[in-house]
Amino acid sequence: MSKVMVRYKVKPERAAENEQLIRAVYEELRSSVSAGLSYATFSMDDGVSFVHIASNDTDGPSPLLEVPAFQRFQQGVGERCVEPPASVELHEIGSFRFWR
Repeated sequence: MSKVMVRYKVKPERAAENEQLIRAVYEELRSSVSAGLSYATFSMDDGVSFVHIASNDTDGPSPLLEVPAFQRFQQGVGERCVEPPASVELHEIGSFRFWR
């Protein structure tokens, strides 16, 4: 099982667009079951910083990469950002009702 966290900061004038693209990913995920995928996105208090957390308990690449709305989200992400996405692998020490 892999767990990844991605953090980045968008330009203030692109924050609403970024959020709209993220919401489109969740709309598509609700209509197509992606076995083995857990995914959450959070915005921070500043309104321009975002954190994505994904868990994939299948072998191979994340099913998220195959979602067309996620592919659209990734297009131009660098142009929307002030701080580019930084991805880190997470190693779970413990959790409580987090990865349901």
